[in-house]
Amino acid sequence: MLNDPIIYIVSDSVGETAELVTKAAVSQFNGSHAVIKRFPYVEDIANIDEVIDLAKNEQGIIVYTLVKPEIRNYMKQQAQKENIVIFDLIGPLMDELESLYGRPPLMEPGLVRKLDEEYFKKVEAIEFAVKYDDGRDPRGLLKADVILIGVSRTSKTPLSQYLAHKRLKVANVPLVPEVDPPEELFAIPPEKCFGLKISPEKLNQIRKERLISLGLNDSASYADLERIKAEISYFEKITNRIGCEVIDVTNKAVEETANIILSKYHKRK
Repeated sequence: MLNDPIIYIVSDSVGETAELVTKAAVSQFNGSHAVIKRFPYVEDIANIDEVIDLAKNEQGIIVYTLVKPEIRNYMKQQAQKENIVIFDLIGPLMDELESLYGRPPLMEPGLVRKLDEEYFKKVEAIEFAVKYDDGRDPRGLLKADVILIGVSRTSKTPLSQYLAHKRLKVANVPLVPEVDPPEELFAIPPEKCFGLKISPEKLNQIRKERLISLGLNDSASYADLERIKAEISYFEKITNRIGCEVIDVTNKAVEETANIILSKYHKRK
């Protein structure tokens, strides 16, 4: 009986999944240990031959996740020939799923990792949008993929979150005549910045509804039409200074504005 068996983890991707499953299985044997050796990115027969030779010489076993049928079959044939114990973690399940779905698998190594990377990019972008929302930290402007500027109630925050779900790091800055914009705003490439413009009448309506929802008087200066016109005039002064693109969001849904920004962003890349 082997106290510390040698287990070769063979994968056509990184091999993390196979290693985690193997460690979970070994952990069920209290006090037992195993020497685990990982062989990632195994994609041809020569790699299989190398692992087979090692496992034969060291009396090891092989646990593998190989999605390509020809590589899996070669592994089985060579292991049987050399009397090496093997365990296919993914093949049998893929075969069953093929029967259930009624179509063959893609046979592309590493798809799970690619999906995970996309997920973590989205989470990172969402956290970024929260951290650099409403001009909280001007340093975020230098790190952002996209910067949104506009007066209050032009959908900067929901638009930032929507774009974050598309994996863009977005920072936004409110423009108020009494407050100078951060200097970082004028240091970024103009093409990264998008000004959100709205008609004074529409903004007047939105702000009045906002004040009422908060239980406040809708005649406050925040919703005063002349005040709004002064804010928009200041907004135009800043966008002209930056030289950035301006999008009229007066009658646009957040998704529509986001699609305009996404289209322009990807074209520039």
